[in-house]
Amino acid sequence: MGDEIKLRVSKIEKSFPGVKALDKIDFSVRKGTVHALCGENGAGKSTLMKIINGIYKPDAGEIFIDEEPVKIKDPIKARSLGIAMIAQELNYVPEMSVEENIFLGRLPADKFGRVKWGEVRSRTLQLLQDEHLPYKPTDKLKMLTTSDIQMLEIMKAISNDASIIVMDEPTSSITQKEVELLFKKIDILRAKGCAIVYISHKMDEVFRIADDITVFRDGTVVKSMRAADTNIDEVIALMVGRRMENVYPKEDIEIGEPLLEVENLRSGQLFENVNFHVNKGEIVGFAGLVGAGRTEVMRCLFGLDPIDGGTVKVHGEEIKVKCASDSIKHGMVMLSEDRRRYGIIPMRSVRENASLSSLEKFFYGGTAHPKKEAEVVGMYFDKMSVKTPTQETAIQSLSGGNQQKVLLAKWMMRDPEVLILDEPTRGIDVGAKFEIYKLMTEVAQAGKAVVMVSSELPELIGMCDRIYVMCEGHIAGELQKDEFSQEAIMMYATGTHSIIKEEI
Repeated sequence: MGDEIKLRVSKIEKSFPGVKALDKIDFSVRKGTVHALCGENGAGKSTLMKIINGIYKPDAGEIFIDEEPVKIKDPIKARSLGIAMIAQELNYVPEMSVEENIFLGRLPADKFGRVKWGEVRSRTLQLLQDEHLPYKPTDKLKMLTTSDIQMLEIMKAISNDASIIVMDEPTSSITQKEVELLFKKIDILRAKGCAIVYISHKMDEVFRIADDITVFRDGTVVKSMRAADTNIDEVIALMVGRRMENVYPKEDIEIGEPLLEVENLRSGQLFENVNFHVNKGEIVGFAGLVGAGRTEVMRCLFGLDPIDGGTVKVHGEEIKVKCASDSIKHGMVMLSEDRRRYGIIPMRSVRENASLSSLEKFFYGGTAHPKKEAEVVGMYFDKMSVKTPTQETAIQSLSGGNQQKVLLAKWMMRDPEVLILDEPTRGIDVGAKFEIYKLMTEVAQAGKAVVMVSSELPELIGMCDRIYVMCEGHIAGELQKDEFSQEAIMMYATGTHSIIKEEI
């Protein structure tokens, strides 16, 4: 297959109100290769992929498949041309079953237009078996985890016999074991001659599987090159326009007295006997495999799920958390893992999303004060380096990283005592990650408490003062800074630490 071009775009342009998203983009993917697309959030990567998938129409430029010009007016046309896409944001209907989701938009029908549900069921069972996924065709998506849904989206895309597959942050929500399965599948697809566009902010992944790399910045192509001819430092420098010397801006901060204390917390079958504390000025991490109970603990603390037992204290005072407003009232806020499902209100403006939790600050004397609201929102957007055409832009049109920063601005307006961050850097670029790390450090410097749940072990090690590791619904271990290592964390996360200890 060599240098045979499968997909090529020429002089593609796309503008949205107030911003030029793509400017004369030239980009091509060879048959039987993985072409990694790198760049900061808002650089134009996802916009180009949505044009290729027929979601957006380009303002100018052409698309070629096998060097034949094509017009892709919608995703149905894209699918007929052999294009499949795994989107960065998981768009699904929670009430749908697994089989309905897999065949959404392509349900097989007989000559009378009736859906062949027997065929849907048998094909779904075969796909689940082939991919070693433990779900039933009738399981509803609302009962599955973010990781489960991500794996289903991957399976749906590669089950279409597509010859061009776009993977936009496919590993952002899945376990390492599932990542390995995906990479094996990519190797099979590459051997079959598929052209794969792979978008990721995880540089180790990019250099593990990519044949070619193209870097985007501010809607333009900065450079295209063979992966073998470059390195991680060069790619990051091309992405952000500068060399980043210190990826984790953690500073030594004086640790104070306990601010958040959790004792014997339990909730149904999700977790039990959870004990931990976070001191003033401290950043405490929570590690563990998907399903270990980390997110479930944080959701209970924030009042999203019921607490069945245990005590929660803030500043030494026991608080009762029955709903999110109870938590917020006591200065405890949470940035959720799934920003699309639990964070943003997609159709509303970035201003409305940012000010939502602090509306009482802009209502006084019985009157709303929109000028004051816009002023405060603007101040926090400047502080968080939010890139948006205007405050009235719908938040759904922003990049994932900028959506995340808007949500952080929303909570920072509350001046919280305890900031809970669940996978805060999932699916965002190194520049946006750095901004979030800086914010965490500033919150800690102000004598507040930060709790960070993350599957990215390097960032836990780089940013935390202590790390709790969860396994199967309980805290398996606590690590001090001088004990940090990926090996130590994984031993606790997999339950092997106690086994080894017993053997010794």
